Amino acid sequence: MIEVKATIYRPLECRPDSYQSWYQQGNRLRVDELYQEALRCYEKALEYYPNDYWAWYKKGMTLEELGRYEEAVVSYENAANIEPKNYWSWYDKGCVHLEELKEYENAINCFKKALLIYSNDYWAQYRIGEAYRLWEKYSEAIAAYDQGLAIRPNDYWSWYRRGDCLRHQGELEEALSNYEKALLIKPRDYWAWYQQGQILQELNRFEEGINCYQKALEAEPNDQYAWYYQGHCHAALNNRDEAVNCLLEAIDIAPNTMLELAENNDIFNSYWQDEKLSKLLD
Repeated sequence: MIEVKATIYRPLECRPDSYQSWYQQGNRLRVDELYQEALRCYEKALEYYPNDYWAWYKKGMTLEELGRYEEAVVSYENAANIEPKNYWSWYDKGCVHLEELKEYENAINCFKKALLIYSNDYWAQYRIGEAYRLWEKYSEAIAAYDQGLAIRPNDYWSWYRRGDCLRHQGELEEALSNYEKALLIKPRDYWAWYQQGQILQELNRFEEGINCYQKALEAEPNDQYAWYYQGHCHAALNNRDEAVNCLLEAIDIAPNTMLELAENNDIFNSYWQDEKLSKLLD
């Protein structure tokens, strides 16, 4: 370890007061994923130039990699205070608030400031929608996704997440329509097919639900839940052989979870007399 540190810091020995050397060394170390050493370099650089935007910004990135999220937010904020019109510190600060700290209002404020700089930035707009969705403010999330879709009409994620919000609000038919639009962009997407299956099952449209679960299984053949709920739809239609086969597939993938789920589902009450399933109970 002593040899490594000697190698890392030797280029700085001749100019210990050089901001540029500390900053560039920090960049090299960060690229090499030596984050603790990179952090020390950025801190040394900031001793000489406390108002340098890029050293604060890169320090924030490094702290984020180290999982020190509160400190990363402070570094991004310092960078933003120095150069308020620089997009990246606002955007990255918003991402930390959103993804790591779950501080959704703070995240929204950051992304809105990023949009003051690049008004047509899709990803800042999309993440405003995500913050509202995770905050369970679904109407506001839908409005944000709509603004994102005005920038990128064929973006899978906004259509898919818009469908999620509508589903949570009980607007099931419109949610189906949104998942269909997502599937036009990614036809083999597991999740959009699965969510459609869930809604159609809830609407007692079991044949259509079966078709969606089958499409989901084409993308993810070993998903126990798609097998299980396909079995539920078959049972609702009294397709006993198909229901048993689907249950067996689900139980084979996740025995304990799927057995418990099936045993607590009244629709399968008469199925445990089936020879294939009764063996599992034994």
